[in-house]
Amino acid sequence: MTAPGGRTALIVIAKAPVPGRSKTRLCPPCTPAQAAALAEAALRDTLAAVAATPCARRVLALEGEPGPWLPPGFDVIAQRGTGLAERLAAAFEDTGGPALLVAMDTPQLTPALLEAGLAQLAAPGVGAVLGATPDAGYWAIGLRRPDRALFAGVPMSSRLTLSTQRERLQVLGLRVAEMPLLTDVDTVAAARLVARSAPDSRFAAALRASGHAADEDEPVAEAAA
Repeated sequence: MTAPGGRTALIVIAKAPVPGRSKTRLCPPCTPAQAAALAEAALRDTLAAVAATPCARRVLALEGEPGPWLPPGFDVIAQRGTGLAERLAAAFEDTGGPALLVAMDTPQLTPALLEAGLAQLAAPGVGAVLGATPDAGYWAIGLRRPDRALFAGVPMSSRLTLSTQRERLQVLGLRVAEMPLLTDVDTVAAARLVARSAPDSRFAAALRASGHAADEDEPVAEAAA
């Protein structure tokens, strides 16, 4: 029997971690250098999870230049497009075939979560998968086949992103399977919650090193799978 990821690619869409250009929403209280260090740690954790997941191909759709944080086994492609929706569509087009795409903002990601998403995408009758975030966006999207029309008119970084994307997929006739909710790192408060849920991650270590880590009595938002 073919493994769920045997015919499906995994894509990470990311921006190279550079001070002043990476995770700028964390500044303040973080300095640009601290924000870039957190971005690099999150990217390393994400790439490690993808590297440990059986799949047909591993692709990094990158804005910027690769650095020493890139592990072997990834095909690097340049992002194309003038906005995130266009860049997502291009990443699927340039990869081809069925693919599951994740961003670099959920360093608590695990191979188990990815394998489950690949299995969902391979299930009979399913045309797409979505992994939601608490801020009404999404951390993952999987498609059986590339189609630029699936992203047309979807506002990004908006309270309408998730609902509009789901509606767009359904309007075009795709049955959507839901992946687990994950918090993405867009604020220091979110960074603390994510670090608490994955305390052994590179990201958690970088947050501790920054001096902005969570207090011990701060609640945990989610458990890593």
